[in-house]
Amino acid sequence: MKLSPREADSYFAKPDPGKTGLLIYGADAMRVSLKRQQVLAALLGPGAEEEMRLTRLPGADLRKDPAQLLDAIKAVGFFPGRRAVFVEGANETATPAITSALQDWQPGDAQLVVTAGQLKATSKLRKAFEGHSNAYAVGIYDDPPSRAEIERILAEGGIRDVPGDSMSALTDIANDIGPGDFSRMIDKLALYKHGDTSPLTLEDIDAVAPQSTEAALDDMLNVVAEARSAEIGPLMRRLQAQGTNAVTLCIGATRHFRTLYTIASAPGGPAQGIGQLRPPLYGKRRDRMLRQAQNWGADRLQTALTILTDTDLQLRSAGQTAPALALMERALIRLSMLGRSR
Repeated sequence: MKLSPREADSYFAKPDPGKTGLLIYGADAMRVSLKRQQVLAALLGPGAEEEMRLTRLPGADLRKDPAQLLDAIKAVGFFPGRRAVFVEGANETATPAITSALQDWQPGDAQLVVTAGQLKATSKLRKAFEGHSNAYAVGIYDDPPSRAEIERILAEGGIRDVPGDSMSALTDIANDIGPGDFSRMIDKLALYKHGDTSPLTLEDIDAVAPQSTEAALDDMLNVVAEARSAEIGPLMRRLQAQGTNAVTLCIGATRHFRTLYTIASAPGGPAQGIGQLRPPLYGKRRDRMLRQAQNWGADRLQTALTILTDTDLQLRSAGQTAPALALMERALIRLSMLGRSR
C-alpha cells in the first residue's frame, strides 16, 4: 500500500508492529535516512542494537545471497521485544530476495524496513510494497519540512517553549539548509539550552545557526562596513595566515555590500529590505546588518560596489603584477574611508 505524505508523518511517529514491512525511497539520501531512523526508533524502542533486535543488511549483498534476508526475518531473538531487519540501499537486483521475504513473512517475524534511492512508478521493488496488503511504501520528496516536523525535531531535543518569532526563524532556516544540517543544528541548540528553561529566543538560534562564511572573513567585512580602518591590517594578516586568497575576499566583500545595498535600497526603507532577505537574518547579525545599511545609504553602497567590481577585474587581469592581497587591502581601506564620509 502507498502512504501519502500526511499519512506517512503519522505512521513514522507510531508505526504498526503488525505490518510486514515498509519501503522508504527518495532522491535525497539524508532525508530518507532521517525518516528511517525515526521509524526504527519508534518501532523498536531503545536498546535495539545492543539487544540484537535490529539486523542490518546491505542491499547489494542480497543479489549474491538472497536467502540471508529470509533467515534474518525468521530468526528468533535472544531478547524479548520487537525485531526488525533493515535493508539499506536496495535496488532492482535486491528485489527478488525482498519480494520472496514479503511473501513468506508470518506474524511474529521481524518487520522488514527497506530504504532505496529514487524509484520510478514502474519499479518492481516499489510495486512489491505498494501491491502488498500488509506493507507500506513511502516516497520522500525534497519538500520543506512542515511545522509539525520541526516541532517533532525540537521535542526530541527537549526544546518545547518556542515563541512564534523563534518558530518562524527556525522554519526559514529549515527551508534554506539541508535536513541533516538542520538536525545537527537542533542538536547544538539542545546542548546550548541544556539546563535553561527560558523560552527559545532569536539570540539562542543565532548562536548556533550555521554561518555562510568563516569567522575571520565575517570580522573583516564588519570592520570595513563599520569604518574601523585601523583593524584591517591585522585582520588581513590573519586571513593570509589561514590561506584566504584575494579573489575569495573580494567575492565575500561584494556579497556583503550587495546585501547591504539590497537592504538600503528597498522602497519601504531598510527595515522592509532586511525583512525580505533570503536566506533571512536573525538576532544580533540582523541588527548589525541593518545598522550598517542605514549608516551607508544606497548611494554610497552603489559606489562601494563599483570599487569592488573594479578591484575584482584587476585581480583577474592577466597583466596584473601587484601583490593580490595588497591590492585587496587597499580596496578595503578605500571602502572603510568611504564609510566615514557623510
